[in-house]
Amino acid sequence: MKNEYTTELRLDFGKDGNTLIPVVTQHAENKDVLIIAFVNKQAFEETVNSGYATYFSRSRNEIWKKGMTSGDFLRIVEIRINCEQNSLLFLVIPEGKGVCHAVNSDGLHYPTCFYRKLGKDSLQFIL
Repeated sequence: MKNEYTTELRLDFGKDGNTLIPVVTQHAENKDVLIIAFVNKQAFEETVNSGYATYFSRSRNEIWKKGMTSGDFLRIVEIRINCEQNSLLFLVIPEGKGVCHAVNSDGLHYPTCFYRKLGKDSLQFIL
């Protein structure tokens, strides 16, 4: 049976469990996109078991439980799998003061990593 028509979970993390799968993380209530990140098998299993968003940090080459350093956790409400089972959607409720590691001019963390938009000649801050 094709992935599109099965209720069997068939995420392919590769033989070693380290193939990365992209994850869109969205606020469960207001639907803002908060983060685009990746999970390997270990990060996905930790997310499911703990109920909190856990990713694989490509820049640090390690498992990253969002909030362990900042205190800004993302509580899982629902996990969705796309039709081909090659990407995920985490619907979350942020717990903390912000979401993004970047801070605004007041020193506060942005509520989403998508706090700029492309203007005609430059990036413009929208938050």
